[in-house]
Amino acid sequence: MKKYVVITFLLICSISKGQSVKVVKENLQIKGEIARGFETELDGKLEEVQSLLSKYLKPVGKVKKGDGADMISLPVINGKNYTSPVYVTVRDKGKWALWVGIRAGDWSAADTAVLYTEIEKMVYDFAVNFGREKVQLQIDESMRALQAVERQQQRLVNQHKDYTTRLGENKNEKIQLEKALENNKIQFEALNKKIEQNKKDQDSVAMAGEQIKKVIEMQKEKQRRVN
Repeated sequence: MKKYVVITFLLICSISKGQSVKVVKENLQIKGEIARGFETELDGKLEEVQSLLSKYLKPVGKVKKGDGADMISLPVINGKNYTSPVYVTVRDKGKWALWVGIRAGDWSAADTAVLYTEIEKMVYDFAVNFGREKVQLQIDESMRALQAVERQQQRLVNQHKDYTTRLGENKNEKIQLEKALENNKIQFEALNKKIEQNKKDQDSVAMAGEQIKKVIEMQKEKQRRVN
């Protein structure tokens, strides 16, 4: 039963407070020209960032690999079609950081003003979705751990019923079989020990189950605080 207590401890240790998304202005050099945009740091592995980013950008447009940054040609942003490109890249800054921006020379002054606002919102929305997705994975993992504990708990309950039934039968046999008293006594003591151990195991597993439920509630609260 110790392994379930250890699982609960590790889950609790893995929880941290929900962090607010921070989006900052950031300029990059793309094809010899300054590109203005917005950036946010993400707490996750590169493959996790790239996987969610690929899904997120599908409705925006086709991404073409490039030096320094990838290019989204003919982007669709907030339901509006544009002909000039938007650039996107994921950079290693200690943490992985998503940057999205445009080169002003590619856009009209009117579109530029609108695009900066939309791009900042895109970066923010992606970071929020990424944070919530990470928390959801933790919740899913905790739910699987809880289900495993509950299955073990039910098995122990059934085992307890079986031990109790066998103990009753043993008592009757003890009365009827005085000649086999010594052998019966050994079985009787063994079953009592198993029942005591079973009770301890049930208490341990029940405690682990309650702790995991608290973990899940903490994780859900963490997910709600990602904004």
